[in-house]
Amino acid sequence: MNLPEELKYTKDHEWVRMEDGIATIGITEFAQRELGDIVYVEVETVGETVAAGEVFGTVEAVKTVSDLFMPIEGEIIEFNEELESSPELVNESPYEKGWMIKVKVSGDLPSDLLTAAEYAELIGA
Repeated sequence: MNLPEELKYTKDHEWVRMEDGIATIGITEFAQRELGDIVYVEVETVGETVAAGEVFGTVEAVKTVSDLFMPIEGEIIEFNEELESSPELVNESPYEKGWMIKVKVSGDLPSDLLTAAEYAELIGA
């Protein structure tokens, strides 16, 4: 299982990459494997400030629809528009091409974000 060390993770299976006060967020390799083939990603919260723990969008797979939970508080400034025509990027490249949103972070990162080792333990990897 690919779990990049430089990322932070949530118990809801999202990942966070911080760069200069901007967080890039997506779902983990584990999450996309559990969901199966991703057919649609919906994020209608661009331009809004969303609190940590709130839903920022949904991901639809062949078998199910799942909410996407905001791991940090901040303003959603960008949606990965490539996912509109190629949602399978979430399956093929969850940590690179399959990112979902970029967020201008408000305040500090939550203390409940997990390291790669802690997340691996959570999912039994």
